[in-house]
Amino acid sequence: MTTASRKNPRETRTSSTTRTVDSGKSFKAPLPEKPEPLGEELFRAIDRSAGALSAQMTAGLSPAALWMAWADWALHLAQAPGKRAELAAKGWRKASRLGLHALHCAQEDGTDCCIEPLPGDRRFADEAWRKQPFSLMYQSFLLTQQWWHNATREVPGVSPHHEAVVSFAAKQLLDMLSPSNSPFTNPEVIARAATTNGANFVEGYRQFVDDVSRQLSGEPPKGAENFRPGHEVAVTPGKVVYRNHLIELIQYAPATETVHAEPVLIVPAWIMKYYILDLSPENSLIRHLVGAGHTVFCISWRNVTAADRDLSLDDYRRRGVMAALDAIGRIVPEAKVHAAGYCLGGTLLAIAAAAMAHSGDDRLASMTLLAAQTDFTEPGELGLFIDHSQVDYLEDAMWQHGYLDSHQMAGAFQLLRSQDLIWSRMLRHYLMGEPPSMNDLMAWNADATRMPYRMHSEYLRKLFLDNDLAAGRYMVEGFPIAIQNIRAPIFAVGTERDHVAPWRSVYKIHYLSDTDVTFVLTSGGHNAGIVSEPGRANRHFRIAGKTDAEPCVSDDAWAERTPAREGSWWPAWQEWLAGRSSPQRVAPPAMGAPDKGLPPLEDAPGTYVHQR
Repeated sequence: MTTASRKNPRETRTSSTTRTVDSGKSFKAPLPEKPEPLGEELFRAIDRSAGALSAQMTAGLSPAALWMAWADWALHLAQAPGKRAELAAKGWRKASRLGLHALHCAQEDGTDCCIEPLPGDRRFADEAWRKQPFSLMYQSFLLTQQWWHNATREVPGVSPHHEAVVSFAAKQLLDMLSPSNSPFTNPEVIARAATTNGANFVEGYRQFVDDVSRQLSGEPPKGAENFRPGHEVAVTPGKVVYRNHLIELIQYAPATETVHAEPVLIVPAWIMKYYILDLSPENSLIRHLVGAGHTVFCISWRNVTAADRDLSLDDYRRRGVMAALDAIGRIVPEAKVHAAGYCLGGTLLAIAAAAMAHSGDDRLASMTLLAAQTDFTEPGELGLFIDHSQVDYLEDAMWQHGYLDSHQMAGAFQLLRSQDLIWSRMLRHYLMGEPPSMNDLMAWNADATRMPYRMHSEYLRKLFLDNDLAAGRYMVEGFPIAIQNIRAPIFAVGTERDHVAPWRSVYKIHYLSDTDVTFVLTSGGHNAGIVSEPGRANRHFRIAGKTDAEPCVSDDAWAERTPAREGSWWPAWQEWLAGRSSPQRVAPPAMGAPDKGLPPLEDAPGTYVHQR
């Protein structure tokens, strides 16, 4: 491997050099200088090797980032006597409440709780927790958890990021000590052990050993083999009509005699396999669109290897979105395209659309952003793992392998939802001995992908840390691009419980764009909120549009004035797409374009989706 190929993308020094463009105007554009001497690169390689070794022992979390957050909190708390006095007073009040509760419990049964769990916390929902001594245990735990939340919040002088990190770390440590996680203090586990004569622990141990062995061998979790792409999931009929090193483009077979003239291009995130949008037939968004008379194309990303370490974010734009649009233009000539991007795919689509607007490329009929951010000032809980120290640590870990391993990403997401994804699972399977369950969404979630070193480093630094896209500083082919230049109408979807792309962050597209924006806020989380097929119970959404001439309102004002509707948002989106398509429907286009060098290569879902 050459020195240049190992080079960290953030290390390239730049100098301002004047270029002349076709308009005759001059501008300053950064050009890379000569590589650093081999000796300096050797010193940096030593640092990166040490960082990569350390990352293996800390699960990818930067000790420096955690230490700085703790020090910031501890030093400011030490110099805040008022805050300390407040915490002492709150501690005394909570101890008094718990003591009175214990006295009442000793005198009579059925005494009301002195503190209730937070909404969504189901750990103590069983009636067995209302009996003593278990009631006193979990009440004490909740009061302690509440006190620590107060202790780690609103300390004068602590930076918001460090405050969030310390509060999150304290919550994780407390969750480990929850009485629900111990077989000796959980009444449900005790009752199960009495009923089964301890067989639940034997079965739980078997499941634990199976999970560990599967993880060490790289096998998917038990039950995932029942949801295979092309067999049980990703079965919507179609053909791979284009392939390059980075993508396969799938064209889906028509299901109606006539179709809308404008095709739909779906750009999924490369952090995931595309078939989250084509799961089982009954909850496939792609099948829903095809059934409504749309010609649908979808990108299936390559699962990169170490050889792809130098693929850049712009490579994903050029070889992904732009290559797909070029292929669609040969299959459906002279037709504009409804482009839809999910998660990172939506962010990439916004970059591509802004670059197209800058160059006068008007091939987009509309742009849909599904749980996708364009402004990263409020990235949500995922921002806990993103600061300069943590990103440098991740780059060291990626430098060793050439990519970000899927297990590192999965670990971060599990920590964000540790109650549901770690402790609740441990309780059900390892302590209660319940057999594991699997569905199509869970199987897809276990079918993880990798991200190349250079691309992921650029994504974290340029978008998350520097917010270049929202600020108008993001460069494409030597020019800064701006979301404000996009004139195609925008349909944006946020989900109420999204921990990856919070809906208020997705809503910021209103502040960046100068075009018509229709915004949807739907129930569910980052995945289940998007995979929300018609007919599913307990689903609702809000929808409202804004023209480019109307003033923006805040996210809270929008939610307050927009009534909720029952059901799925999919029909509303399909109606929106139809309303921005040609009034006359046409005969379905042929599959591929053999006369233009795009013959169908193979049946969907293709080969890239099977790469592990």
